[in-house]
Amino acid sequence: MSTFGQIFRVTTYGESHCKSVGCIVDGVPPGMSLTEQDIQPQLSRRRPGQSKLSTPRNEKDKVEIQSGVEFNKTLGTPIAMLIRNEDQRPHDYNDMDNYPRPSHADFTYLEKYNLKASSGGGRASARETIGRVAAGGIAEKFLKQVSNVEIVGFVSQIGSVKMDRDPFDPKFHHLLNTITREKVDSIGFIRCPDVNLAGAMVQEIEKYRGNKDSIGGVVTCVVRNLPTGLGEPCFDKLEALLAHAMLSIPASKGFEIGSGFQGVSVPGSKHNDMFYFDEETQRLRTKTNLSGGIQGGISNGENIYFSVAFKSVATISQEQETCTYDGKPGVLAAKGRHDPAVTPRAIPIVEAMTALVLTDALLIQKSRDFAKSITH
Repeated sequence: MSTFGQIFRVTTYGESHCKSVGCIVDGVPPGMSLTEQDIQPQLSRRRPGQSKLSTPRNEKDKVEIQSGVEFNKTLGTPIAMLIRNEDQRPHDYNDMDNYPRPSHADFTYLEKYNLKASSGGGRASARETIGRVAAGGIAEKFLKQVSNVEIVGFVSQIGSVKMDRDPFDPKFHHLLNTITREKVDSIGFIRCPDVNLAGAMVQEIEKYRGNKDSIGGVVTCVVRNLPTGLGEPCFDKLEALLAHAMLSIPASKGFEIGSGFQGVSVPGSKHNDMFYFDEETQRLRTKTNLSGGIQGGISNGENIYFSVAFKSVATISQEQETCTYDGKPGVLAAKGRHDPAVTPRAIPIVEAMTALVLTDALLIQKSRDFAKSITH
């Protein structure tokens, strides 16, 4: 489906090479200050053509608010946002009409709908995520206003070049406590906060790009200042909703939170996050945070941190032996403009989907709190 969320509901529309892409956001509280300038920064971080390490498709990705806002204030009614596709080249895909691209969605979309978009990846293209990022801009502003929530993503791995993200290492948690978007962006398009590895990551991408190939990577994300009590057990646990959101992003292939897979080799006596009373904040906290800020599916007030793995881009211009839709052997060298690595541009998408999950969870919890207040 193309709609995400229960109270804060986002519906995205558009294909890779249609006239526009965008979204409708329902459930935004009335009276919130909102302008296009609040939404544009993340769209600009996501847009193509930023670097030689990304697709050369040149899109401004300028957002236009169509409804739901008047005199820079939200009305409480659905907010429609439109972003025009200006640099379209559907003819780049003419030669691929006979071939389902290996590891792309051409074949599966055809099997499901009995037709597919004639150019690009249609709704399977990362171009669809523009609507998510636009909606995420509203969600982030709401979270910041209500609880000063901070969401920061960064590249922690490209191919075989990876940062140390050991959840048992205090240095990693210091990074999570202090990293900012300004710091991430200051490194350049690669967006890795480890300056010693950033250059090696760039070289890794350039190596594969030079061979008409692609390479994958990992985005790590941290959430700070989130209130306790968010998440809806049993099936809508907060980490389950985050996993759902992250694995809905094109090219995502893996998700882990807190200690993740590394935690399975550690006994409970060393893995448990011991409680203590924090005099400064006057609440219970944990000495360590191997749980990743969520226990029993509910936020506990500590940093939420997780990582998302993105596969190597499927569409490459290197010749590949494959077959046509009717089963005849052939060779495909895909045309078009595609990223050699999606990971750096995926950061604002990861941040946006995180904001959508958390905003919806916060509104659900506020509804529960209100219901409790009128029954006591």
